[in-house]
Amino acid sequence: MTASDPPAFCVHCGQASPGGADHDACHNPRTALEPPRFCVFCARRMVVQVTPVGWTARCSRHGETASG
Repeated sequence: MTASDPPAFCVHCGQASPGGADHDACHNPRTALEPPRFCVFCARRMVVQVTPVGWTARCSRHGETASG
């Protein structure tokens, strides 16, 4: 799977999101501010570090993601 493939998993709960469809149960105002906890490509639990200016999340297989 490459970075251009559609997301396969929900970043908040790790459950499958077929075809990159939104996972409605996890999309609410509270989770809009939460950093991702699971890798969107493999559903592995990520190492997340939250700082006063943002967050970084690292998957052991797919690398690092940071807040924009």
